[in-house]
Amino acid sequence: MTNAGAELGSRALFPTLSARVYANHAAISPLSQPVVARMHEAIADYAAEGLGAITPWVRDRELLRCELAEFFGVSANTLGFVQNTSSGVRAVALGVPWKTGDRVLVFDGEFPANVTPWERAAELYKLEILSMPIDRFRVDPGRAWIEFQRHLDRGVRLVAVSVVEFQTGFRVPLSEITRRSHLAGAEVFADAIQAAGAIPLNIGKLDVDYLCGGGRKWMMGAEGGGYLYVHDRCIADLRPVVAGWLSHENPLDFLGAGPGLLRRGRPIRPSTDFVEGGALNVIGYAGLRAALGLIRAIGTRRIFDHIQAWHDLLEPEMIERGFVSMRSERAEGRSGILSFAPPAGHRAADLTAGLLGAGVSAGNPEGLLRFAPHWPNSLNEISGVVAAVDGALSDAESRG
Repeated sequence: MTNAGAELGSRALFPTLSARVYANHAAISPLSQPVVARMHEAIADYAAEGLGAITPWVRDRELLRCELAEFFGVSANTLGFVQNTSSGVRAVALGVPWKTGDRVLVFDGEFPANVTPWERAAELYKLEILSMPIDRFRVDPGRAWIEFQRHLDRGVRLVAVSVVEFQTGFRVPLSEITRRSHLAGAEVFADAIQAAGAIPLNIGKLDVDYLCGGGRKWMMGAEGGGYLYVHDRCIADLRPVVAGWLSHENPLDFLGAGPGLLRRGRPIRPSTDFVEGGALNVIGYAGLRAALGLIRAIGTRRIFDHIQAWHDLLEPEMIERGFVSMRSERAEGRSGILSFAPPAGHRAADLTAGLLGAGVSAGNPEGLLRFAPHWPNSLNEISGVVAAVDGALSDAESRG
């Protein structure tokens, strides 16, 4: 599998991408030629071979597991494939061995994928949900740590947080959150979908207990392919609530190894891949492996630096036009996302529509104007983005 042509600032692998400037990777990434080609290859094999295509593509997925493990700095047995981020959160939220009255700390302002499953677990297992504003770590870290520690001192079983916040792009101080949580006897669950692929992310060094993400944003794969990490110290206690027929040890033996193997009560595998309880998205994972190959060929440190250079050029232009930047003043708090509060009298939704009309794709979560470029974005795009912003502001003002 070749990854030739992956170059910072080059759209050569995206010949059909319609947007003149695509800065919306925090929502979904367009598919590159190598990703599309790999997915078509899998489709063609299944069309030609049927059952015969399963074994080689299962092997391909196992190679992806090993490559993801190396990418994240963990062992392969700690990774399982899930349909999406929400599936990974649910597997843990329902599988933790809760006790009545256990407390879970979530954050106001988080994407609901990392809130709703914990709320459901709270209702099912009679847990208590605690919360605090996530943006406090960005605007007032001293106060944030005091409030965070106060929650921990009450006794928290698990802290659920995103590595990068989807609205502001703030990268939370995850290492310190994890350190303090562990000292207080709490586990940490991290949602990495807005981080993996755009920033260097070594899960092993972070020492989180659980982490999940999906392939359709900064990993630049297709929808329907995600991953779940469970630390070795946690897997034995995690109840396999979401297990299915493929979660057993040697689950396929009864289909071809002889009679008498189809029986009840077979043990569930004591590894994270027990979450792979049924048929997986072969096509999506084929594409994800190709996408990961492109990211690894460039390197996440180079990708992060490139994105920050793009942000560095755009941010002062936006501030000059009355926008308020949500970007962290500290480099360690930055990510692939650059968000702005619009000038007084303007709505982010209107400005986003105006930008799209000028060929610039951006987002507008919770009233912010969000730019999310990636490695294919050129630094030469900025003048066009600024012109589109000026046009969107002028159009909005003319409409009154």
